[in-house]
Amino acid sequence: MRIGVLGTGNMADALATHWVRAGHEVTVAGRDARRAQRLAARLGGGVRAAGLRAAAEWGDVVLCALPFGAGEDVVRGLGAALEGTVLVDCSNPVGPGFRLLTDQGPSAAQRLAAAAPGARVVKAFNLCHEDVWRMRPPVFGGRPLAVPVCGDDEEALVRVRELVRDVGCEPVAGGALERAGLLEATAALFISLWVGEGADAQAIAPPLAYAAGPPRQTTGSGTGAVG
Repeated sequence: MRIGVLGTGNMADALATHWVRAGHEVTVAGRDARRAQRLAARLGGGVRAAGLRAAAEWGDVVLCALPFGAGEDVVRGLGAALEGTVLVDCSNPVGPGFRLLTDQGPSAAQRLAAAAPGARVVKAFNLCHEDVWRMRPPVFGGRPLAVPVCGDDEEALVRVRELVRDVGCEPVAGGALERAGLLEATAALFISLWVGEGADAQAIAPPLAYAAGPPRQTTGSGTGAVG
Protein backbone atom coordinates (compact mmCIF):
# COMPACT_ATOMS: atom_id res chain seq x y z
CA MET A 1 0.00 0.00 0.00
CA ARG A 2 1.21 3.52 -0.72
CA ILE A 3 0.85 5.75 2.34
CA GLY A 4 1.26 9.51 2.34
CA VAL A 5 1.89 11.07 5.75
CA LEU A 6 0.98 14.70 6.31
CA GLY A 7 2.93 15.80 9.36
CA THR A 8 6.39 15.28 10.80
CA GLY A 9 5.67 15.04 14.52
CA ASN A 10 5.57 12.17 16.98
CA MET A 11 2.37 10.53 15.71
CA ALA A 12 3.62 10.58 12.13
CA ASP A 13 6.93 9.07 13.25
CA ALA A 14 5.39 6.36 15.48
CA LEU A 15 2.76 5.08 13.04
CA ALA A 16 4.88 5.35 9.91
CA THR A 17 7.62 3.29 11.59
CA HIS A 18 5.24 0.31 11.87
CA TRP A 19 4.00 0.69 8.30
CA VAL A 20 7.52 0.80 6.89
CA ARG A 21 8.33 -2.40 8.79
CA ALA A 22 5.17 -3.98 7.37
CA GLY A 23 6.45 -3.33 3.84
CA HIS A 24 4.29 -0.39 2.81
CA GLU A 25 5.66 2.40 0.66
CA VAL A 26 5.66 5.64 2.66
CA THR A 27 6.12 9.28 1.67
CA VAL A 28 6.24 11.95 4.37
CA ALA A 29 5.43 15.62 3.97
CA GLY A 30 5.15 18.58 6.28
CA ARG A 31 4.87 22.33 6.39
CA ASP A 32 8.63 22.33 7.07
CA ALA A 33 10.46 20.57 4.23
CA ARG A 34 13.63 20.07 6.26
CA ARG A 35 11.76 18.29 9.05
CA ALA A 36 10.13 16.03 6.45
CA GLN A 37 13.56 15.16 5.05
CA ARG A 38 14.90 14.36 8.52
CA LEU A 39 11.91 12.14 9.31
CA ALA A 40 12.25 10.29 6.01
CA ALA A 41 15.93 9.64 6.72
CA ARG A 42 15.17 8.42 10.25
CA LEU A 43 12.44 6.04 9.04
CA GLY A 44 14.68 4.54 6.34
CA GLY A 45 13.23 1.69 4.29
CA GLY A 46 13.07 3.76 1.12
CA VAL A 47 10.84 6.42 2.68
CA ARG A 48 11.02 9.66 0.79
CA ALA A 49 10.14 13.24 1.60
CA ALA A 50 7.89 15.28 -0.66
CA GLY A 51 5.67 18.32 -0.69
CA LEU A 52 2.22 18.17 0.88
CA ARG A 53 0.42 18.04 -2.47
CA ALA A 54 2.76 15.40 -3.89
CA ALA A 55 2.30 13.15 -0.84
CA ALA A 56 -1.48 13.58 -0.96
CA GLU A 57 -1.70 12.75 -4.67
CA TRP A 58 0.64 9.77 -4.34
CA GLY A 59 -0.90 7.92 -1.40
CA ASP A 60 -3.63 5.28 -1.57
CA VAL A 61 -4.07 6.19 2.10
CA VAL A 62 -3.07 9.52 3.60
CA LEU A 63 -2.53 9.96 7.33
CA CYS A 64 -3.31 13.47 8.54
CA ALA A 65 -1.05 13.70 11.60
CA LEU A 66 -1.46 17.43 12.14
CA PRO A 67 -2.86 19.37 15.10
CA PHE A 68 -6.56 20.16 15.25
CA GLY A 69 -7.27 23.11 12.98
CA ALA A 70 -3.98 22.89 11.13
CA GLY A 71 -5.03 19.67 9.43
CA GLU A 72 -8.27 21.21 8.27
CA ASP A 73 -6.42 24.19 6.76
CA VAL A 74 -3.86 21.96 5.03
CA VAL A 75 -6.33 19.56 3.40
CA ARG A 76 -8.55 22.43 2.28
CA GLY A 77 -5.59 23.82 0.40
CA LEU A 78 -4.91 20.46 -1.26
CA GLY A 79 -8.31 20.35 -2.95
CA ALA A 80 -8.56 17.76 -5.73
CA ALA A 81 -5.26 16.13 -4.68
CA LEU A 82 -7.25 14.13 -2.11
CA GLU A 83 -10.07 13.11 -4.43
CA GLY A 84 -11.00 9.48 -3.69
CA THR A 85 -8.17 9.10 -1.17
CA VAL A 86 -8.59 7.33 2.17
CA LEU A 87 -7.80 10.12 4.65
CA VAL A 88 -7.08 9.02 8.22
CA ASP A 89 -7.60 11.54 11.02
CA CYS A 90 -5.77 10.81 14.30
CA SER A 91 -6.17 14.26 15.86
CA ASN A 92 -7.67 15.15 19.23
CA PRO A 93 -9.35 18.54 19.58
CA VAL A 94 -8.54 18.80 23.29
CA GLY A 95 -7.60 22.14 24.83
CA PRO A 96 -6.89 23.67 28.25
CA GLY A 97 -8.85 22.05 31.05
CA PHE A 98 -9.21 18.93 28.87
CA ARG A 99 -12.20 20.48 27.10
CA LEU A 100 -13.25 19.68 23.55
CA LEU A 101 -12.34 22.50 21.19
CA THR A 102 -15.14 21.51 18.82
CA ASP A 103 -17.64 23.15 21.25
CA GLN A 104 -20.39 20.59 20.57
CA GLY A 105 -20.13 21.26 16.84
CA PRO A 106 -18.87 18.89 14.13
CA SER A 107 -16.05 16.59 15.19
CA ALA A 108 -12.48 17.15 14.02
CA ALA A 109 -12.94 14.25 11.59
CA GLN A 110 -16.16 15.71 10.18
CA ARG A 111 -14.45 19.09 9.73
CA LEU A 112 -11.65 17.37 7.89
CA ALA A 113 -14.21 15.66 5.64
CA ALA A 114 -15.88 19.02 4.94
CA ALA A 115 -12.50 20.54 4.07
CA ALA A 116 -11.71 17.65 1.70
CA PRO A 117 -15.12 16.64 0.30
CA GLY A 118 -13.65 14.21 -2.23
CA ALA A 119 -11.74 12.21 0.40
CA ARG A 120 -12.98 9.16 2.30
CA VAL A 121 -12.26 10.13 5.90
CA VAL A 122 -11.69 7.56 8.66
CA LYS A 123 -11.11 8.34 12.35
CA ALA A 124 -8.55 6.12 14.11
CA PHE A 125 -5.45 6.08 16.32
CA ASN A 126 -6.61 8.97 18.55
CA LEU A 127 -6.95 7.33 21.97
CA CYS A 128 -3.30 6.77 22.92
CA HIS A 129 -0.11 8.70 23.53
CA GLU A 130 2.41 8.46 20.70
CA ASP A 131 4.75 6.35 22.86
CA VAL A 132 2.09 3.63 23.02
CA TRP A 133 2.06 3.54 19.22
CA ARG A 134 5.84 3.07 19.29
CA MET A 135 5.50 -0.23 21.15
CA ARG A 136 6.26 -3.42 19.19
CA PRO A 137 3.44 -4.33 19.54
CA PRO A 138 1.06 -2.51 21.93
CA VAL A 139 0.00 -5.48 24.08
CA PHE A 140 -1.23 -5.17 27.66
CA GLY A 141 -1.95 -8.14 29.93
CA GLY A 142 -1.50 -10.44 26.95
CA ARG A 143 -4.17 -8.64 24.91
CA PRO A 144 -3.41 -6.51 21.84
CA LEU A 145 -4.61 -2.92 22.07
CA ALA A 146 -8.03 -2.44 20.48
CA VAL A 147 -8.36 0.53 18.11
CA PRO A 148 -11.84 1.94 17.35
CA VAL A 149 -12.27 2.95 13.72
CA CYS A 150 -15.08 5.20 12.43
CA GLY A 151 -15.95 5.85 8.79
CA ASP A 152 -18.64 5.74 6.12
CA ASP A 153 -16.81 3.99 3.25
CA GLU A 154 -16.36 0.23 3.61
CA GLU A 155 -13.34 -0.01 1.29
CA ALA A 156 -11.66 2.78 3.26
CA LEU A 157 -12.41 0.97 6.52
CA VAL A 158 -10.91 -2.27 5.18
CA ARG A 159 -7.66 -0.48 4.37
CA VAL A 160 -7.46 1.25 7.74
CA ARG A 161 -8.17 -2.00 9.58
CA GLU A 162 -5.18 -3.49 7.76
CA LEU A 163 -3.02 -0.61 8.94
CA VAL A 164 -4.28 -1.10 12.50
CA ARG A 165 -3.21 -4.74 12.37
CA ASP A 166 0.16 -3.72 10.97
CA VAL A 167 0.71 -1.72 14.17
CA GLY A 168 0.03 -4.93 16.13
CA CYS A 169 -3.44 -3.91 17.28
CA GLU A 170 -6.99 -5.16 16.75
CA PRO A 171 -9.46 -2.92 14.90
CA VAL A 172 -12.88 -2.37 16.47
CA ALA A 173 -15.88 -1.16 14.46
CA GLY A 174 -16.72 2.27 15.85
CA GLY A 175 -19.58 3.02 13.48
CA ALA A 176 -20.10 5.79 10.96
CA LEU A 177 -18.01 8.94 10.78
CA GLU A 178 -20.74 10.79 12.67
CA ARG A 179 -19.60 8.84 15.74
CA ALA A 180 -16.04 10.18 15.51
CA GLY A 181 -17.03 12.90 17.97
CA LEU A 182 -17.61 10.18 20.56
CA LEU A 183 -14.03 8.96 20.08
CA GLU A 184 -12.75 12.51 20.49
CA ALA A 185 -14.83 13.02 23.63
CA THR A 186 -13.53 9.69 24.96
CA ALA A 187 -9.98 10.91 24.40
CA ALA A 188 -10.73 14.11 26.30
CA LEU A 189 -12.15 12.10 29.21
CA PHE A 190 -9.28 9.62 29.25
CA ILE A 191 -6.64 12.34 29.10
CA SER A 192 -8.30 14.17 31.98
CA LEU A 193 -8.34 10.97 34.04
CA TRP A 194 -4.79 9.98 33.20
CA VAL A 195 -3.16 13.40 33.43
CA GLY A 196 -5.50 15.35 35.68
CA GLU A 197 -6.41 12.68 38.21
CA GLY A 198 -3.73 10.03 37.85
CA ALA A 199 -6.54 7.49 37.47
CA ASP A 200 -6.53 4.24 35.50
CA ALA A 201 -9.08 4.91 32.77
CA GLN A 202 -9.01 1.25 31.74
CA ALA A 203 -10.52 0.32 35.10
CA ILE A 204 -13.77 2.25 34.52
CA ALA A 205 -15.28 -0.37 32.18
CA PRO A 206 -16.35 -3.88 33.26
CA PRO A 207 -15.39 -6.95 31.20
CA LEU A 208 -17.56 -7.58 28.14
CA ALA A 209 -19.44 -10.41 29.88
CA TYR A 210 -20.69 -7.87 32.44
CA ALA A 211 -21.48 -5.02 30.03
CA ALA A 212 -25.23 -5.64 30.32
CA GLY A 213 -25.10 -6.69 33.97
CA PRO A 214 -23.75 -9.81 35.69
CA PRO A 215 -24.22 -13.02 33.66
CA ARG A 216 -27.41 -14.83 34.58
CA GLN A 217 -27.07 -18.20 36.26
CA THR A 218 -29.21 -21.18 35.31
CA THR A 219 -30.73 -23.71 37.62
CA GLY A 220 -29.25 -27.20 37.87
CA SER A 221 -32.24 -28.66 36.01
CA GLY A 222 -31.77 -26.28 33.12
CA THR A 223 -35.38 -25.09 33.45
CA GLY A 224 -34.57 -21.41 33.24
CA ALA A 225 -32.65 -18.46 34.61
CA VAL A 226 -32.81 -17.26 38.17
CA GLY A 227 -32.49 -13.72 39.47
